[in-house]
Amino acid sequence: MNTSLTPATTDAELERLAKKRVDQKMGFLVHLTVFILVNAGLALLGLLKGGEGVRLVPIWGWGLGLTIHGIVTLISLTGQGLRERMMAEELRALQARRQG
Repeated sequence: MNTSLTPATTDAELERLAKKRVDQKMGFLVHLTVFILVNAGLALLGLLKGGEGVRLVPIWGWGLGLTIHGIVTLISLTGQGLRERMMAEELRALQARRQG
C-alpha cells in the first residue's frame, strides 16, 4: 500500500494506514507492559525469598529486545515517506538511463 498522503488518498486508505500505525504502537506498548510487570514480579519474588538478587542477564537480554522493538517501531512510524522517496529517486534514475 502506498503510504504517501496526497489529496487523492481515500478514506479507506487512511483508515488502513491508521490501523497499521495503531497496531504497531499497541504491539510495542503490550511488549513494554509485559516486560515491566514480569520483571517487577520477579524482583518482588526475589525480595520475598530473603533478598536473593534478581538475575540481571535475562532482564538485560529482554531489555535489549524491547529496545530494538522500540527503535523499529519508531523508524517505521517516522520514516513513512522514506521508501516512497527512494523509489521515486530510483525511478527517475532508471528513466534517465533509459533515455540515454
